[in-house]
Amino acid sequence: MEKEEPRKELKVSAIENGTVIDHIPSQNVFQVIKILNLSNYMNQLLIGTNLDSNKMGKKGIIKVSNKFFKSDEINKIALVAPSASLIIIKNFQVVEKGKVSIPDQIDKIVKCFNPNCITNTEDIPSIFTVIDKKELKLRCHYCEKITAKDNISFRE
Repeated sequence: MEKEEPRKELKVSAIENGTVIDHIPSQNVFQVIKILNLSNYMNQLLIGTNLDSNKMGKKGIIKVSNKFFKSDEINKIALVAPSASLIIIKNFQVVEKGKVSIPDQIDKIVKCFNPNCITNTEDIPSIFTVIDKKELKLRCHYCEKITAKDNISFRE
């Protein structure tokens, strides 16, 4: 009797319609889930982390059934996981695939870390200019303070 080879990969069901967020740095998977408010998502959600990747060593992936992200959500992903790619699935087929990219300007989604900034004291939407995409540094349009990657927090 021949010995069967052990299975070396996990098969996961495909999604019929939705978005796959791939190539997320493993340490950022749960941050992406948080900023997109997916912990309360009621459709199928598949999360993989610390998966082997030829490109990255280890990566994360999130499959979100019946969800297509808006531009402000994609900008959030880009700020947290700039290496991520988005794959749009319709009728089990890939219809669009692309990398996220950090925009030149971030509107409304990030809080200014300066507590005295007008955006934190009045009902004024924040506006940031991205001054360094590699190290991720944002300059507030109103108070001109620089928010570094480690200080970024998102508006609810």
